[in-house]
Amino acid sequence: MNLDGFSMRPLTLELEKNLVGGRVDKITQQNKANLTFTVRQPGKTFLLRISLAPQNPSVHLLKKSPENLPEPPTFCMVLRKNLEGGRIAAIRQHELDRIIFIDVDSIGAGGKIQTFTLAAELIGKYSNLILISDGLIVDALKKIGTNSSRVRTVLPNQNYQLPPAQDKLDIFATDAEKILAHIQADKDSRLDKAIMNSCQGFGPQSVRETIYLAGLPNDIKISALDAADFDSLKAALIEIKENFVPCMVEDAGKILAISAVKLNYLRGNVRTFETLSELLETADEISGSYVPPDKEKFSKLVNNELRRATNKISVLENELAAAENADDWRIRADNLSTYRYQFKDHADDAVTVDNIYDGEKISIPLDRRLTIAANVQAFYKKYDKLKRSTKFIAEQIELCREEIFYLESIAHALTASTTLVDIDEIRTELIAGGYLKEAKKRTAPSKKPQPLKFFAPDGTEILVGKNNSQNDRLTFKIAAPDDLWLHTKEITGSHVIVRSSQVSDETLQFAAEIAAHFSKARDSSKVPVDYVQCKFVKKPSGAKPGFVIFTNQRTIYVTPRENFSQQLTDKF
Repeated sequence: MNLDGFSMRPLTLELEKNLVGGRVDKITQQNKANLTFTVRQPGKTFLLRISLAPQNPSVHLLKKSPENLPEPPTFCMVLRKNLEGGRIAAIRQHELDRIIFIDVDSIGAGGKIQTFTLAAELIGKYSNLILISDGLIVDALKKIGTNSSRVRTVLPNQNYQLPPAQDKLDIFATDAEKILAHIQADKDSRLDKAIMNSCQGFGPQSVRETIYLAGLPNDIKISALDAADFDSLKAALIEIKENFVPCMVEDAGKILAISAVKLNYLRGNVRTFETLSELLETADEISGSYVPPDKEKFSKLVNNELRRATNKISVLENELAAAENADDWRIRADNLSTYRYQFKDHADDAVTVDNIYDGEKISIPLDRRLTIAANVQAFYKKYDKLKRSTKFIAEQIELCREEIFYLESIAHALTASTTLVDIDEIRTELIAGGYLKEAKKRTAPSKKPQPLKFFAPDGTEILVGKNNSQNDRLTFKIAAPDDLWLHTKEITGSHVIVRSSQVSDETLQFAAEIAAHFSKARDSSKVPVDYVQCKFVKKPSGAKPGFVIFTNQRTIYVTPRENFSQQLTDKF
């Protein structure tokens, strides 16, 4: 889903038009891969997002102001020290590579103007953000030593080196005939490979669109093309570089491709945008490339605890199965006690007798180190121990199942969490549950996160909790006694509240679909959803967050509609 270097050319021109001459007012960092620059122009303020997320690295303008880390990381502080208050002198792209340079003039020591260059290298998983002054690296978001790369290191006080150059042509600076000659020279290659090897900055989307415009197959060999084919290819190269229409192609709610040109070769839902920044911001929202700090760490912690609890249940169930066979030891003891005088002490490893209960033969293993009487006592002792443990093990299994259900609710909440305050609530819950040690005092969120809000077709308000703390607050503090409460039946999910005492069948169906969508069964069909008035929902004393009991409920079965999340976003 990355933009190729070809598509970054119009993006660079867009950023240059809006930001050059602006003052860098503020620099914030959202997580380890995302920073935001607030740039002020006369009468206008722009938000510049620099994202190094491997799935979609980009530099683009934002419409929505993002939340920020309570404690800015070291690299963010370095940028603030050197760039805040400075003016953006230039924004340029290195040839048609996926590298964008931002030059910022700042006032240095003695009142002298010092120019810093911020290099945004948007190269997939190797993306990096590097601050440079006078050709030397001041600092980098990702420091790369000799242990990570023998070809190119990125460390403070080193000379900044560009990635190795490639023998390709710039479609904007080179005559089309020269590019065609370069392609023709690669006679043994397929057409798509030859274009990729000849045109600088061309990625798979740009290559395939060019070939589609030329009306040629991707896999045709260069040697099989005639003069008319090359004329068509020349016209396609000219057309693709002159007609920029920011475009996204989706299929079943997933992004297939994004590009600065309209992609006609792909089948799917084609969406066009006014600007590349608008395209990239939308792509970030759909793909969820922004991950709040600690979300991955907490997800890993919860998954490890789930694995531990699941393994524990397996062990306990084996022990319970053994405990339920306790009568076997009593039967051995009774039989050995009956026939004890027929055998000598320490003589046999096992004896076979007629079972006094059913007359069938029974083999009784013996410990030769013990007397017959001692073996009898050992069997009775084993029987008593297993019998006593049956109830205890059953209780432990039930507690373990409750813990798994609770951990699954936290895992579900983490999936739905998109903000720092959401993650902070989950951190508090993990600490209270003993799964996480309390860390140093953090800056408290400015306000509590609010539940999600939607509106049914008839205008009825519907609220959805995003984690266990919100579920409790929503059900027992926000909702009125006569409001309708919904939750997937015996399936981890969010509490859903319909803010009305009189709910139509259409609104009930819609709210049930929301409950199914915000649950572990969102991709299932015929999902059972319980619904009842809030006054019948109670929280047992000492229960874990999010756990409730209820009576008088009814159940409705729903199948979440395809692309339901997109429909909620678009309509409400």
